[in-house]
Amino acid sequence: MFQEAVARYLQSHGYSQIQLKSVLFDMDGVLFNSMPYHADAWHKVMERHGLHLSREEAYLHEGRTGAATINIVYQRQLGKDATPEMIQSIYAEKSAEFNSNPEPERMPGAWEVLQKIKAEGLIPMVVTGSGQHSLLDRLSHNFPGMFQRELMVTAFDVKYGKPHPEPYLMALQKGGLRPNEAIVVENAPMGVQAGAAAGVFTIAVNTGPIDGQVLLDAGADILFPSMQDFCDNWENLREAFR
Repeated sequence: MFQEAVARYLQSHGYSQIQLKSVLFDMDGVLFNSMPYHADAWHKVMERHGLHLSREEAYLHEGRTGAATINIVYQRQLGKDATPEMIQSIYAEKSAEFNSNPEPERMPGAWEVLQKIKAEGLIPMVVTGSGQHSLLDRLSHNFPGMFQRELMVTAFDVKYGKPHPEPYLMALQKGGLRPNEAIVVENAPMGVQAGAAAGVFTIAVNTGPIDGQVLLDAGADILFPSMQDFCDNWENLREAFR
């Protein structure tokens, strides 16, 4: 199954092989089991402002910048963009609501697969739409020695968030990589779209409540039901790349 997915990718992108040097990880819902808190925070804060964003829909927007998510809801309900002041205010409230939760746990399988990746001399990188300082700080605490801050791409680095390819194109640039020298690991349709649009082999891990088919339709080359399953299949996947 993996060989077929790799062959399809190589054929459609005109590469002879994937020469893996780096693995590009989304953060929320991939490294941390933080998405239930994000979805809940978005829902509650939007309601306070008379705006409607269900917890389920919040998962579908995951990977967008906060400003883009707020504007989508504003446009839908009020037919206009939110003011910069309103965006700042809502996002600050959402961050406070998110931070009132217990610390999100590491996603089962994430630490283990990172150790396998590091042991092979590959470089793990984080590419996130998040601007939550609390989560970014916790990366070094929960995944010690795994990520280099100067190679991270966050909401502070990009003009266009996911599903635009800019975050992943920037990661390739920061890492000095060609698209066939990396793979993307994502859990949300927006992120999958961004990885695929950047021309990178994109793996989806379905750690949320959405139908896996949505991730495949967004352009995922391979779908795993969890990070643990991705970890368990890492060796088989590496074999397919070779």
